[in-house]
Amino acid sequence: MNKIWASVVIAAFFEVCWVIGLKHAEGIWEWGGTLIAIIISFYLMIMAGRNIAVGTVYAVFVGLGTAGTVLAEILLFNAPVIPAKLALIVLLLSGVVSLKLLSNQKEKEVR
Repeated sequence: MNKIWASVVIAAFFEVCWVIGLKHAEGIWEWGGTLIAIIISFYLMIMAGRNIAVGTVYAVFVGLGTAGTVLAEILLFNAPVIPAKLALIVLLLSGVVSLKLLSNQKEKEVR
């Protein structure tokens, strides 16, 4: 099961890549990389949804992708650091972690 969760995390990483690509791509290579990131991201998310509840997979995928995109904008593109925004990302990630833990608990009950 850890491989499946790893694929969700990798999918979220590629989500960050394609979201940044949509905003900053200018040339054919950047658009090509963005398209490849979209394909990889959604493929991994769809495959994970076959083994984990789709709602949980999607929530974790979007939560990690959102947090990663905001942090990437701050680190790579000098976006302003707003403490309230960072606090909300921490709140979002705590919800994502809670969903994952709840998902693990349900899997143990089913067995």
